[in-house]
Amino acid sequence: GGVRALYRRILRLHRALPAALRALGDRYVREEFRKHKAAQPAEVQRFLREWEATLIEQQINEDKQDLREKTVYGVQLTEEKLNDFRDEQIGQLKELMDEATKPKAK
Repeated sequence: GGVRALYRRILRLHRALPAALRALGDRYVREEFRKHKAAQPAEVQRFLREWEATLIEQQINEDKQDLREKTVYGVQLTEEKLNDFRDEQIGQLKELMDEATKPKAK
């Protein structure tokens, strides 16, 4: 129940994102949760902790939106957290960054 509730909370928060970011974020969340369905319990716990932290950060950014003109999306990853990622995960982050920062088609 906790995993499903977290998943739904993340997708609900994505509703506040611009359409392109929402689609990208929703797809990323779905893929990551699907990949971790068969993970070992220790990895699942770490996965959930990180998503909880991300969720809290999204909520903080959403609350700050009222205080600023421009909304900030995402969080800066520390070098320590990046060192914990597998090569495959680093590749996924690179793809996500490339997709999020590519120029808009006119």
